[in-house]
Amino acid sequence: MEDLKTHAEITWCPGCGNFGIFTAIRNAIPLLEQKGIKRENIVMTAGIGCHAKIFDYLNLSGIYGLHGRNCSNSEGIKIANPDLKVINFSGDANGLAEGLAHTIFAAKRNQDITYILHNNSVYALTTGQFSPLAEKGWKGPSTPKGSYEEPFNPISLMIEAGATFVARGFSGDIKHLTDLIVQGVEHEGFTFIEVLQPAVPYHNWEEYRNNIEYLEKEPDTQFEAIKAAKEKHKFTVGVFYRTTRPVYHKVLYGDHNPITNGMSRNERIDRIRKTIEKK
Repeated sequence: MEDLKTHAEITWCPGCGNFGIFTAIRNAIPLLEQKGIKRENIVMTAGIGCHAKIFDYLNLSGIYGLHGRNCSNSEGIKIANPDLKVINFSGDANGLAEGLAHTIFAAKRNQDITYILHNNSVYALTTGQFSPLAEKGWKGPSTPKGSYEEPFNPISLMIEAGATFVARGFSGDIKHLTDLIVQGVEHEGFTFIEVLQPAVPYHNWEEYRNNIEYLEKEPDTQFEAIKAAKEKHKFTVGVFYRTTRPVYHKVLYGDHNPITNGMSRNERIDRIRKTIEKK
């Protein structure tokens, strides 16, 4: 677990919910290795925001992307080398504002990616603008009179978009969150895990801990899952939906892997030479 840390200085605010996510992912990777998923085959992507600092602190390979574009980076990695397990870290603003289209289409395509949404309901790094998941009426620096907008429901949104594993965890329950991450990475298909994590300058731990509840049972159908997502409050955690359908890269080219099954450099040059000679 310690070897998954880097020497980068951690600059999250003391008490930030991101620490819980960081611990959970470091707990999850050794468990995944026990299940046969090699660490060198796990790659990560991140966007821009407080969530993305995890890229600097977690000792894994990956791509640090532009704001909102990390999901498209994840799709490119998976299509290029299907043998890799891709873990996509995103903030609620990064992934459901600038990156919303990329997120929805990755779910629609059922890309085999694990998407971990750090939901603190605020643009925390840029000093507190309201996000697509901020509660209506939330008062912050950009909305001193309270936000007039209704927030997205990320769970029902992702189920309807086409995600095949949809769950919500809480960074204050690391054991439960670790289990969700392990299940999500093992799942073949688009996994969406929303993680409730307070940004302490704007939200306190009590408003989370006092309201967290756990799903009594995992819904059996998509209809039941959407119903649960809409009827339960935003502090309800657990697996809301799980199903199977063909993943994008297998529909695209079966079991072919462009990296391991591709032509060598000499073969490509030879083909180009023959094509030129024919002309």
